[in-house]
Amino acid sequence: MCLELKKFIDRISEIFSAIESARPRCTSGIQALCSLHSAIYKAKLLIQHCSESSKLYLAITTGKMHLRCEKIRDTLQFCLSQIQAMVPSLLAAKISGIVHDLKAAKFPLESSEEEAGKIVIALIRQEISMSRSVNNLELQAVQDATLRLNITSPLGVLIEKRSIRRLLEKVNDTNPTKKNILKYLLYLLRKYGEKIVRDNNDITLVQHDESSYQSIEPDDCGTSEPPDEFKCPISMRLMYDPVIIASGKTFERFWIEKWFNEGNETCPITHMKLDNLSPTPNSVIKSLISEWSSKQGITIPDPSLESHLASLASMESSSSCSIASFGSSMNKLHFEISSVSLCSSGTNGGSEMLDDKSDDSFGFRLSQINLEPERFYRSDDCDGNILESLCKLSALSWESQCKTVGVVKNQLEDNKQACRTANSNSCIRPLIKFLKDGRELRDVKAQRDGAEVLLAILKENRSEMPTFDEDGIYVLASYLDSEITGEALAIMEILSCLPTYKSMMVATGVLPSILEILDTKSREFHSIAMKILCNLSCNRDIGYHFVYLDCLPRLVPLLEDQNLAWFCIRIIRNLCCTEEVRIAVGETSSCISAIANLLETGTKNEQEYAADVLLSVCRERAEFSQLIMRDNIIQAIVNISVNGTSRGKMIALELLQLLPHNRDHTPVCSVPKAGLGLNIPSNSGDHYRDKKSSFGAFRFLGKKISLYSTNSSS
Repeated sequence: MCLELKKFIDRISEIFSAIESARPRCTSGIQALCSLHSAIYKAKLLIQHCSESSKLYLAITTGKMHLRCEKIRDTLQFCLSQIQAMVPSLLAAKISGIVHDLKAAKFPLESSEEEAGKIVIALIRQEISMSRSVNNLELQAVQDATLRLNITSPLGVLIEKRSIRRLLEKVNDTNPTKKNILKYLLYLLRKYGEKIVRDNNDITLVQHDESSYQSIEPDDCGTSEPPDEFKCPISMRLMYDPVIIASGKTFERFWIEKWFNEGNETCPITHMKLDNLSPTPNSVIKSLISEWSSKQGITIPDPSLESHLASLASMESSSSCSIASFGSSMNKLHFEISSVSLCSSGTNGGSEMLDDKSDDSFGFRLSQINLEPERFYRSDDCDGNILESLCKLSALSWESQCKTVGVVKNQLEDNKQACRTANSNSCIRPLIKFLKDGRELRDVKAQRDGAEVLLAILKENRSEMPTFDEDGIYVLASYLDSEITGEALAIMEILSCLPTYKSMMVATGVLPSILEILDTKSREFHSIAMKILCNLSCNRDIGYHFVYLDCLPRLVPLLEDQNLAWFCIRIIRNLCCTEEVRIAVGETSSCISAIANLLETGTKNEQEYAADVLLSVCRERAEFSQLIMRDNIIQAIVNISVNGTSRGKMIALELLQLLPHNRDHTPVCSVPKAGLGLNIPSNSGDHYRDKKSSFGAFRFLGKKISLYSTNSSS
């Protein structure tokens, strides 16, 4: 329900700055703009409330939430319909599409949530007095409700308790009904929490066993080839951020901006000289690509992020006891790992060093395979049989389980296609249980073998990712502080690319573990840890978690690390969609200083994102604009406005307009709309002669713009 509302808020937010720039002057236009801003704010508060609230409390208030969503929808539709007639035609067309979709928007209630709400409401109406003795009516109701709301793990119960406590802290004495309901829900979880987890896990296990084989169907048709229109003509890969240029051709933003930044002024396809080098987002193609990739189950990686990661990997030296490099192949959407250490110790106290490229290793694998019973390891030239043995792990002794997993790992190294069979989904749960048991038994070799098998399956099934539940993510998270941290991080990196698992990963406590890795002096896993954080930060719903875990103070020192600064500034920029983060950045002087340094010393892309962060902060509060009134910051912003990326230039110019003194004086120079698309105010020469050196940056900007205008007119 809230996710549907969030989709519209995201779409409106993308064009809201353009609507404000259009500045409808009439009274009705101003009123509509103010009402729209208020509706967006209320929607964000509602979405935040739903993301932070107790599942049980939300279940009993679904009706109220549904009405609030519909009321906000109607307000958004009314305001946008009024504004539509007061803005330029291109913007009006975008607004028209949103209004059309708002009219047809529905906010469906999840049947499981609705049923859980009815169960809890019925229980509350029984007015059963609190006591220490077990009440079967209470127990049955709590079990049914929590099972429908997927509160079935110890961590799930813990998170639910904390959510209720937070709501209790916020509720005041003027709302005794809500307060009493929350206290009763907390009482139920404290009283029956352990029994809920034990009994619900038994029920879930039975349901899974009954349905696991029914849900597996062979995929005869395979993944279809994407249309050529979805591919960038430069890279010939699916476009992550398609943009259209003046020639009418569509490209991947990263590659076309790289083309222009290299000094080219022509279209790479038509070779036509372009008057305007600023690309425009192609939202139509992007939505079509998004729809196609969703149907195919494909996640399209950000090429700018991959380019940076690839260059980072090439700089790092190989190490026999670490994951030496991490890179992504966009053609196959395939994550590869090189030089993974296989140094491990088993329960017998011995240790082995296996090298895939050595003859001794090959001989060891053959001898190990020959030692096992043929009934478990015969492949019969059938890929499916390799993974089929994993489905039977629970029926074997621990020693036989370890041998089975070890053999499967070796077979998958020689036959990666075997990972792509229908059995890949059904073997995930047994593997997770194997990893859990290995953790309890402290069998490091078994842990490493199990993690490497799981990693191989995930790498080969990115287009059809096997299903993980919350308990599976929890087991993997427990390995982030272990002897196989590298393998666990590699698995988490793959899962963090998928929207389905981002919120689940945060709920299972992955963030604190990742932050602990960044706090360590060892830099072995810093790069991939930052990649995971970067992927998670793209989900706007989890920005709040970054705030209360104090992520920002830990990220600030990393802005000075040239190998991690790119990830770090992207994370901060992504998190700036959350109000608390914008305020935290503005109130942290060390963060502003680090970003200022990045504006001067970073790459063009890093400078673009750093300027974007400052722009978000300055928009949040007027007093934050004073923070960037420094000579080095202003000079750096001016430099970006002239020499930065095309998007960086626009951000820098808009940022300069927000500076306090720049709004207090009348403009003397302006840029024609055909040039940069907006006016840049500055002050008269006489006035500038009386100012401090920080104003010199604006004189420099005026000269550059004048030169630009002269060249354009000639």
